[in-house]
Amino acid sequence: MVAVPSEYTGNVIEVAGLTRRFGPKVALDGVRLGVPRGVVFGLVGMNGAGKTTLIKHVLGLLRAATGSVRVFGTDPAAGPAGVLARVGYLSEEPDLPGWMRVGELLRYTRAFYPNWDPAFADELRRSFALDPAAKVKHLSKGQRARAGLVLALAHRPELLVLDEPSSGLDPIVRRDILGAIVRTIAEEGRTVLFSSHLLHEVERVADRVALIDRGRVVFSGALDHIKDTHHRVTLRFPQPRPEPPALPGVLAWEGTGAEWAAVCSGRLDDLRAAAAECGAQVVGHRVPSLDEIFVARVGPKAVEPVEA
Repeated sequence: MVAVPSEYTGNVIEVAGLTRRFGPKVALDGVRLGVPRGVVFGLVGMNGAGKTTLIKHVLGLLRAATGSVRVFGTDPAAGPAGVLARVGYLSEEPDLPGWMRVGELLRYTRAFYPNWDPAFADELRRSFALDPAAKVKHLSKGQRARAGLVLALAHRPELLVLDEPSSGLDPIVRRDILGAIVRTIAEEGRTVLFSSHLLHEVERVADRVALIDRGRVVFSGALDHIKDTHHRVTLRFPQPRPEPPALPGVLAWEGTGAEWAAVCSGRLDDLRAAAAECGAQVVGHRVPSLDEIFVARVGPKAVEPVEA
């Protein structure tokens, strides 16, 4: 493991009460978020949920009008130079100069980062099969994404920010990007903020997750804890029902007749007891995927949770 030198020991990212409006539209609504050091933090939500707006505040591209944003304890909009030198960034569409060749692009970008590691940059370029003589404008979308990742990683940033990095890419390129994240960042004790609407990819690499919906954080926490406290259960009732009962912790129902399935949160024993009071039996149980939890929380079949 490579030690990451830093004098700051708090959360790498700390967002408190952040609200952002664009005219009448509320893009962020009282967002509170803490990203600890050394984790892969997945920021998930539908397109337009507010993920990119939040990332722009983290990068200092937008100044907090209401609330506060701190990166390494510093306001990134007030002191961008000191913050951005420690951050690597890759967006969905890397803005790379098309007239440059790959080798020229690496040498050009190197000038902006005192900690640039040329040997590491070349290692990444080779592993991604990028021809140093190829012009950027002739690269495929997947190759441009790989080139952008080399630029984001080669100065060994303390924080890597990825905004929908694999959207629209083929599975092989997405695998390369996720593999590079885990290998070169997470294993070195660095920090990753990974925004995506592809929840199965976030689930593969994230330690912690926050779900944003319509500008609000719906839930946030360690992925293992989220999975441990959510259940997908199948209930069988003695008689067919036109609709399921209101049970504590249920987030969404689907089914018909005498058999209904629910995604719920809380203690499984409490749900079993509540189901038994309705004459129902739990005939199936498994841990739901992050995608199923997301849909249950904010999808069209989501229900207002009943308190136990």
